[in-house]
Amino acid sequence: MNNENKTNINWYPGHMAKTKRLISENINLIDVVYEVIDARMPYSSKIKDIDNYIKNKKRILIMTKIDLCDIDETNKWIKYYESLGYTVIGLNLEKNTSLNNLINLTNKLMEEENQKRLEKGMSKRKTRVLVVGIPNVGKSTLINRLVGKKVANVGNMPGVTKNLSWIRINNDIELMDTPGILWPKLDEESVALNLASLTAIKEEILPIDRVVIYILNTLDKYYNNILKERYGIDKVDNEEIEGTLETIGRKRGCLVRGGVVDYDKVYNVVINDIKTGALKGITFDRYE
Repeated sequence: MNNENKTNINWYPGHMAKTKRLISENINLIDVVYEVIDARMPYSSKIKDIDNYIKNKKRILIMTKIDLCDIDETNKWIKYYESLGYTVIGLNLEKNTSLNNLINLTNKLMEEENQKRLEKGMSKRKTRVLVVGIPNVGKSTLINRLVGKKVANVGNMPGVTKNLSWIRINNDIELMDTPGILWPKLDEESVALNLASLTAIKEEILPIDRVVIYILNTLDKYYNNILKERYGIDKVDNEEIEGTLETIGRKRGCLVRGGVVDYDKVYNVVINDIKTGALKGITFDRYE
C-alpha cells in the first residue's frame, strides 16, 4: 500500500508519553473513541499503536479535512477501514456539516447498552467519548464545532492541547480531549514525509527543503494539473531542482533585491499552501 523505505526519526516529546499513560489509566471510563485522522493521509495519520491504549472500545474513525482531499483516493481508504469493521465518517469542519450524523452514530453505538440499563430500571447515562489523534488533524476544531463555542485551543502548530479534560457537548455526550500523540519512532520514510508535508509534525523534524521537494514530486506524480496551475511548472526536474524552485519563486513572487529568488520563501510558500488549504483535492497516501 505504501512506500516501505525505512527511515529512523525518533520523535517522542514527553507529553506524548504522558498522554498515552493517562489514556490507559482512564480508558475504563470511556464508552466510545473518536479516532481523528486527516483525509489527505488516511494511513500516515492513523496512530500506529492506538489499539494498545484504547483496547476494544467502540470506535468511530473521523476523517477531517474531507473537503481538501482527493475524494476518489480517500474513498478507497474508507472502504478499506470499513472492511476491517470500522465505522467511518468524513467531516468538513469548516462548514459544520455532518456533525448531526456523528452524534447520531455515537448514540446508535450506545443503543444496546442503554436498552440494557432501561430493562434493569436504570436511567440512560451520558456517553463518555475519548477524542484521540495525531497533532494538527483538527481535534480541537471538531470539539469546538460539537460544543458550539470555543473550548479547545486551535492553532496550526502541532501539539497545542497539553492535558486531558472533560467537555460536555449536550445532555447525552461528554468528551475527553487529549493532546495529539504520535508513536515513538517514524520508521517508514513515506509516513514521515507525509506527516511533515501536511504539518502534523513540527517543521524542524525534517529539513524543510526535503519536505517541499517531496511535496512537489508527489504533486508531479499524482496531481500534475495542480503543479502547473499553482506553481507554473510542467515537471519537477530533480537533477536540476534549482531550476524548478526558480520557476516557482518567480511565479509566486519569492524575490529579494535584484530579482533574485529566495529559496526559503519558496519553501514557505509551498508549506503555507498546504497549511491554509490552498492546495485542494490531494491525498498523499495511496491505497494500491
